[in-house]
Amino acid sequence: MRGMEKEAETLLQEAKESIEAARNYGRELRQRLQGLQQARGQIRESAAQSRHVVQQHFCHLKGALLKLLDERLASLLQQVDSIEQENIKPLDDCQKLIEHGVSTAEDLVREGEIAIGGGEENEKLCSFTKKALHIQLDSLPEVPSLVEVPCLSAQLDDSLLTVVKDRILIHGTIASQPPVQIEELVERPGGILVRWCKVDDDFVPQDYRLQYRKSTADHFEDVYVGSETEFLVLQIDPQVDYQFRVCARGDGRQEWSPWSVPQLGHTTLVPHEWTTGLEGYSLSSRRNIALRNDSPYCGVLYSKAPTYYCGQTLTFRIDSIGQPDKQDSLGVCVEQQNGHESLQRDKAVCISTNGAVFVNGKEMTNQLPPVSAGSTVTFDVEAVYLGPAINSNGGAFKLRVTVSSNNREVVFDWVLNQLCDKLYFGCSFTNPGWKVLVF
Repeated sequence: MRGMEKEAETLLQEAKESIEAARNYGRELRQRLQGLQQARGQIRESAAQSRHVVQQHFCHLKGALLKLLDERLASLLQQVDSIEQENIKPLDDCQKLIEHGVSTAEDLVREGEIAIGGGEENEKLCSFTKKALHIQLDSLPEVPSLVEVPCLSAQLDDSLLTVVKDRILIHGTIASQPPVQIEELVERPGGILVRWCKVDDDFVPQDYRLQYRKSTADHFEDVYVGSETEFLVLQIDPQVDYQFRVCARGDGRQEWSPWSVPQLGHTTLVPHEWTTGLEGYSLSSRRNIALRNDSPYCGVLYSKAPTYYCGQTLTFRIDSIGQPDKQDSLGVCVEQQNGHESLQRDKAVCISTNGAVFVNGKEMTNQLPPVSAGSTVTFDVEAVYLGPAINSNGGAFKLRVTVSSNNREVVFDWVLNQLCDKLYFGCSFTNPGWKVLVF
């Protein structure tokens, strides 16, 4: 009996598992159907948009070409009219002169015939003869030969149609994919790192153009133009979706390529912020920029919270500089300790503005270049467990730290008695004028 009950329970459990597996299978299939619909929608929408763009372009092109042909036709006809009028006028003047001479000759002939018909009246004959001599009947106007006057002709190169035809036949292209696509969106504190790549082997990019917008906004806005293939977009609100797209400009060309397929991204990490209200430092509205002001107070400005997580990259960008001091510091620490004038202390690692690197207050042998305006200093920290019972606290951990500045870096291990997966950051400047952005 028990065996039958156990078998029934087993069959029931298997049936339930099969039902759950079928539900999961159906759910996965429906998600794939939704993905297919989205893919089909992208093809249909992009095809419709491409048709509209092509039709509009060729409509504009036909109108522009027809206008140019009409303008050229009018120009050539005006040239014909001008040459005709310019060279016909002298012939008209000559014709008037000849016609006047013909009329004068006819009048003279009639007078002469009358004078002769009047008999031998010497007075009339003498008057006619004098008049005939005065008219200079042996003087004839010059009439240009046909080779001396213009003979208009039109030279129209029939090869123009061939040239235009050849250009039209290769004008415009239809691509199934844009030449560049967004490859990765990586969340950062208060920002998103956007990486893109070229997907057309025949396309030679010169510059890239990155745009973004909130998913609720109507228009994209430029955020980067340059030759790099990644860019950190800052001032991103946490838990808010943003759309990103990128295009490229081919080598030696002026026009931009089609946009990549927009990608949706967001960050769950709150932005890095400096602590407010500390005398000696003025902060920006987003509290990610600190300026050492003229106040005589000298101390460490810490982050509002331990927002730096191991495995990320923390970057300080020096926007302006003041007079350097050996106590200046930029770095990370396990905890806030008020009363110190610098991060050159226990449970902290930092770099001074002269390039010296400090671990728990001790200066390392290796140094980095001095910090200058426009410099970026980065900290990359990775947690590594050393093993149990290494010290009296029952264990030890080390953080492998990489500090980079001006294309140089130092790597060292920072040993702690407890694992710290998130750290504070801080800075201290003795003299005013230093301005630093953290991201």
